[in-house]
Amino acid sequence: MVAHIKGPLYWEQLGKAGHPIAFVHPNPMDHSCWVYQMDHFSTWYRCVGIDLPGYGKSPVAEQGLTIADMAEACWGAMDEVTREPAIIVGLSVGWHIVMHMVHQQPERTLAILMTGCSYSGAAPKLYTGHAIAAFGDEGMAARHGRIFNDWSASFRDTDYGRYFAGTLVERNRWADAASIVHIFQALAPPDPEEIFDGVKAPSLIITGSEDSSHRGAFALQERIAGCELVTMEAAGHACNMERPWEWDQHALRFLTKHGLFDGDPPAAAPA
Repeated sequence: MVAHIKGPLYWEQLGKAGHPIAFVHPNPMDHSCWVYQMDHFSTWYRCVGIDLPGYGKSPVAEQGLTIADMAEACWGAMDEVTREPAIIVGLSVGWHIVMHMVHQQPERTLAILMTGCSYSGAAPKLYTGHAIAAFGDEGMAARHGRIFNDWSASFRDTDYGRYFAGTLVERNRWADAASIVHIFQALAPPDPEEIFDGVKAPSLIITGSEDSSHRGAFALQERIAGCELVTMEAAGHACNMERPWEWDQHALRFLTKHGLFDGDPPAAAPA
């Protein structure tokens, strides 16, 4: 069992053939934030959506949890599907976990896709304190508002945005506010520089121009050798949910370029 997590993580799979893909979600969502990508990509890939500790049907986390713990647990979830090399995808806290996964098992990493990401070097992550206070004081009642923070202003006011927020809040009884606090506490310190050094796998950042971390995404691109970056204009932090048709096409063009997509060439995303 991984340290500070009371059991193996819960996961769901779509697709029975092709390269495996691990999808790692953000706070305060769960693996369902990848619903469009998992359904779309499952024709060609074995898509594995993983719930972090305290989310969905995963066990709770304990005080002292680290990002490295969660990365190890995500590899443990993938081990239940296959021990083959995988494409790994992460959003927000998920991208931090992905970089630790790459550091832990570089030989097993086919490609890296990151969204809602930013490099800040040794600077403290001040936003974590607000989240820790919110979930510490309000419990899972804080979730609804925090979800809307991940979207652009235009998406928040749509029926789709309200629908997605509602589906996540419906699962609150399965979530654990203390575990979410532990995840934000794990996220707070600066990332260890060694997780960025010597990355060999092809890497792509898909960033929304309305994401508060957008400017830092370019710093992250510079920090990871050979990293590619594309911007989704007027999209927010969870841009894969706001405009999945566009996010997916960027991802598939990247995977095609690196010989990791067996379908026909991806079409241009609709305007």
